[in-house]
Amino acid sequence: SIGYTWGPKWETSIIEFIEPWYMLSMAYKWLGEKQTHVLAICDYPGYKPGDKDKRLTEDIIKVIGKADIVLAHNGDRFDVKKTNTRALIHGIPPPKPYKTIDTKKIAKHKFGFDSNSLNDLAKSLGLKPKVQTGGFSLWLGCIGGDMKAWRKMKKYNKRDVDLLEEIYLLMRGWATLHPDVS
Repeated sequence: SIGYTWGPKWETSIIEFIEPWYMLSMAYKWLGEKQTHVLAICDYPGYKPGDKDKRLTEDIIKVIGKADIVLAHNGDRFDVKKTNTRALIHGIPPPKPYKTIDTKKIAKHKFGFDSNSLNDLAKSLGLKPKVQTGGFSLWLGCIGGDMKAWRKMKKYNKRDVDLLEEIYLLMRGWATLHPDVS
């Protein structure tokens, strides 16, 4: 989101939104598949900086529509709601019903880690960590059409999905509320 504030960052609320948030990219893979796929607004024909996410959202809904179960980290509180919001805004019908598995919920419910962030779980479990983004400048670069920033964003997205799968496979046996996959 882009908006006006009265004060310095992190210390005040938005007074007025100038531009609402939109999605830049999404990465996914099917459980056990080697290839991680990335969908990004910069990859659509005719892309130019400032393009919004309608085509991306349509494709995300198509991918979700093929899944019986969607796995995410903090997905129930963030990813699912954000995707649903953009679909509704664009008039895109919802996917067929699906179940979710949220590794952050499993971590909170079954374990006592110091932190349940994806990267902190990776560190605690001895896994290769997330790709470092360099901070907010990566998102600004993507919004501005910087293709080097987009390459880094895609690498970041891919690692998150691969890491999510690794953590899920380690935690899966502990997930007593896991959907039936028989």
